[in-house]
Amino acid sequence: RVLFRSVKKVVASHIGTNAETGRLMTEGKIEVELVPQGTLIERIRAAGAGLGGVLTPTGVGTLIEEGKQKLTIEGKEYLLETPIKADLALVYASVVDEIGNAVYYGTTRNYNPIIATAAKTVIIEAEKIVKVGELDPNNIVTPGVLVDYIIREAN
Repeated sequence: RVLFRSVKKVVASHIGTNAETGRLMTEGKIEVELVPQGTLIERIRAAGAGLGGVLTPTGVGTLIEEGKQKLTIEGKEYLLETPIKADLALVYASVVDEIGNAVYYGTTRNYNPIIATAAKTVIIEAEKIVKVGELDPNNIVTPGVLVDYIIREAN
């Protein structure tokens, strides 16, 4: 509960399994912006790449378009979705070396590398930490220069 006193806004694709977030939203104590999952990760990717936003047809003609800029390109309507940059990113990686170079296995490779590019501070939780030079450079997805802190996964 203390953490949520620090959070003003949650941007997520789903909060249905988080009862505390739902309660705080209903009570008006935090703002929640629900975003389709594909749009959410594209907005995060845009922030990490330094882009001004992304165009998507998702949400055109629905409540989602309220308050957003709509553009028509070659006869098709799009919404401009602005980048999402975070103060803090909590990222999980399978193997991380001592300077933060990260390797992901399985589904952790889907979103974690993108999220690591779009935050002021990045904390990586590592399943395993190895010495510098032990990772094959061809397998490194997130370079250590993006990582501020490394913590070992609690077993």
